Formats: sequence, C-alpha cells, structure tokens
Amino acid sequence: MTRFGTLALAALPLALAAPALVAAQSSSPLSQVQAHLKAVDTMTANFSQTGRSGQTLNGTLTMKRPGKVRFQYQKGVPMLIVGDGKALTMIDYEVDQVSRWPIGDSPLSVLLNPNKDLTGVAKVTRNDGQVLLVQARDPKKPEFGTITIAFAKVPSAPAGLMLEGWTTIDAQNDRTTIKLSNQRFNVRVADSAFRWTDPRRRGPRG
Repeated sequence: MTRFGTLALAALPLALAAPALVAAQSSSPLSQVQAHLKAVDTMTANFSQTGRSGQTLNGTLTMKRPGKVRFQYQKGVPMLIVGDGKALTMIDYEVDQVSRWPIGDSPLSVLLNPNKDLTGVAKVTRNDGQVLLVQARDPKKPEFGTITIAFAKVPSAPAGLMLEGWTTIDAQNDRTTIKLSNQRFNVRVADSAFRWTDPRRRGPRG
C-alpha cells in the first residue's frame, strides 16, 4: 500500500414512515442494520481517515448502492479510491500507480451490498440506547481482514440508524479508522461521480 495507508481495504436527515421505524426497532440488531442498508440508495458525507501512523486525512465520501463508492481526498493528497460496482480501484497519481481488486475481497462489501446476508459474517459487539457496533469478518476469507461498523441510534435516520464510520484491521494487523460527518441519505448522485482519470494513459475511466 502507499505511504498514505489503506482506506478500509483490506463508509441528511431522512424521516421514515412510522411503521418502518417500529419494525426496525422490534427486530434483531442485525436485521435493523440490514433494513438500514436497504433503505439507503445513496449517501454523501465528509470523512476523516486515521491510519496506524496516526496521520489523519480528510475528504468527501460519495456512495451509491450497490457497489459504487468514491473517496475523494483533500487537496494535496494525490490519491483516489473508486468503486464502480464490480471492483475497487485505488489510484496514486503521484507515482501513476493503479491497484484494483473485486469489491467482494474488501470488508467494504458489507456496506456496499444491501442484499448481503450478514448472519454468517457479522456479529453485534455493542448495542445500547445510543450506539450499535457490528463487526464483520468472512470466516472463509480471513485474509481480507475485519471491519467494525459504528451506527448511532437516531430515530429520524433510515431504519433508525446513522452510519458514523468504521474501523478496519487488515491481514497485517494495520488499523484504519474512518469517521463520518454531515451525512446525507438518498440524495441525487450521478453515475459520473464514479469516473476517474487513469494516470497511465491520462484518460477517463468508469
């Protein structure tokens, strides 16, 4: 990985109808998370990323399910991460390097696929009146690492949950934490948001 570390590789107000909220609150925590994922087609947010070195980078997150995501880093950071629905691509414009792998090989697939069955890969590690933490790890693919997703319990948010961020631990035991702010759900997001310029040939991709 680059000197900037890894970004979860190894994720406004929207009031829901009362029946949907009641159903989410009366179901199991994992079912509530699943309901949240299904209720959110798009999301935008600001993010801060802190890696093992303690360095923090900021940027904007754009997500469109299934499978599309863009991490646009702050000015001066020549790196971009884009998911096009099939693969995640990390582009380092300083060294003109492109790395690409299937979305299913990343812990982020838990957030990007609203139809993913969480019961076999996820467990609840905290569930109280304010916070719900869910840790996901594919037992068949331990080399892909783990992701712990943090939700705040907000009645007006989709299925009563607000995605606050996540922490990933990769196969080398490197920890990366993402914190979100200014979350907005189900806003208009064009597919063009997930295009990127290939530094190896300076042409648009996606």
